[in-house]
Amino acid sequence: MLAMKVLSGTVVHGKIEVPADSFADGAHVMILAPEPAEPIRLTAEEEDELSEAIEQIRQGNYEDGQALLDELRSHLKR
Repeated sequence: MLAMKVLSGTVVHGKIEVPADSFADGAHVMILAPEPAEPIRLTAEEEDELSEAIEQIRQGNYEDGQALLDELRSHLKR
């Protein structure tokens, strides 16, 4: 299973800055960012729900993405 983490960073002079010890040099990362004209706005309830989901992931309570895809593909073959 591939371990994942969620971090926030800031774009400075065209480069994304995160805390120095966040990733090893050469690490592959995926960046998800809203379009500048479309800021993400959450209600207090949505923020609570997101925080709870992140905590569940940190505790290891989540469905592995590859396992889920494999299961879905196995249903297509039937």
